[in-house]
Amino acid sequence: MTENWQYQIRFRLSEEQAEAARSRTDGPAFKPIADVLALQNAMARSQYDAFAGYVSEAERNGVEQYPLYKWTKATIEDPIKRAKHACSFAVLVGGAEVYDKPVADALEAALRPLLEQGVITGLSRHDTNPANNPQPPAKFR
Repeated sequence: MTENWQYQIRFRLSEEQAEAARSRTDGPAFKPIADVLALQNAMARSQYDAFAGYVSEAERNGVEQYPLYKWTKATIEDPIKRAKHACSFAVLVGGAEVYDKPVADALEAALRPLLEQGVITGLSRHDTNPANNPQPPAKFR
């Protein structure tokens, strides 16, 4: 039986671009990206901001209900990982964090010219197959 995985497209920005984009996605530095995403009914969210939001939500609602809390909190408190994730942006489509392959294909194709032009510094595709995703280290389980 073939699994029907869903996908997420992510892109990377330089530190300077990422800082500007995280504070103002309607600014001129982010406009080329925002224009491409708007055509796909998509938006971008910094991985760091998503992680920090998860941690804040867990702390408000009780961390025992959030299985990735310890790992996520350790990640955002590590300066090297924080810098890495602050420059990485996940593309959400219609508010969804993952989407079907044809949507991911279209997004990737639309963003590729920005990579080639140097507007973004990296472009990647991730899937929901657990075998392809990192699992929390034992100390965080």
